[in-house]
Amino acid sequence: MCLGKVAMSRQQQKIVFIGYVQGVGFRFAACRCAVGRDIAGYVKNLPDGRVECVVEGEPENIRDFIEVLTSTMSEYIQTWTKQESPYSGQFASFGIRY
Repeated sequence: MCLGKVAMSRQQQKIVFIGYVQGVGFRFAACRCAVGRDIAGYVKNLPDGRVECVVEGEPENIRDFIEVLTSTMSEYIQTWTKQESPYSGQFASFGIRY
């Protein structure tokens, strides 16, 4: 019963970063920010110059990841959007997609 409760509290969030976010080490910074935060997912460049980040985990871990990443890369981010979805469990770790 406790395991079901933990799984139910997890979620997926898709964050899209807009600004000067490609060619500045953004994806590598996202990977560094994910270390030790018990989250999984990916970060990738989009053809239109934005960066997409899909993250799964506990809401507080995702929130911490986003806060650290946006603080670390603040000079390159103009704005960002976030969309929440149900937890899928499809990711084993966090990494870069090409």
